[in-house]
Amino acid sequence: MSGMVIDIVTSALGLTCVFLAGRNSKYNFWVGYLYTAALFVMFLTKNLYANLLLQPISLSINIMGHYRWTHPKENERSSENEKNLKVSSLSWTERGFALAVTALVAFCWGWILDRMFPSDPHPYLDCVVTALILLAQLLSAMKKWDCWIVWMLVNITQIFLHLSVGNIFMPIVCGLYLINGIWSLFTWRKLYKKNG
Repeated sequence: MSGMVIDIVTSALGLTCVFLAGRNSKYNFWVGYLYTAALFVMFLTKNLYANLLLQPISLSINIMGHYRWTHPKENERSSENEKNLKVSSLSWTERGFALAVTALVAFCWGWILDRMFPSDPHPYLDCVVTALILLAQLLSAMKKWDCWIVWMLVNITQIFLHLSVGNIFMPIVCGLYLINGIWSLFTWRKLYKKNG
């Protein structure tokens, strides 16, 4: 499969997944499973090993999120539909802790990756993106409003990463993700206030 075909398929799946997530649809997880597989292939062909190694972890988080969104505990149920998890938010202490852990993971992973895979063109940027994606995915799986702020940081850094390795469509897709992230930030904020 050519790089351009992989790029187009990955872009289409990614856009569909985040569009559904931004609209609070549990069906985003089904598309997310296919998106994870497509990303694995794309990162393998581009030698972006931190993102490549992320995909099995992403799949696990996707499965966990799918379960959490559709099997909320009694005090976590949405006021609109009791079968759905409500949108919640992190405290400022939790935000600070999450960012500190993310920065530490990114630095350590970048240091290891730089030594293990010298063909990675940008090991530290690759790892910053990877660590932010993990944080955003975990927050999304727990349906935390804050996930959209992290996703916007991911989108901005990914635009630079994809441009640096010559991907054609993914920088455009990341720009569209960024627009969706801004819209979803406000949409989920309304849901959070409604359930708060």
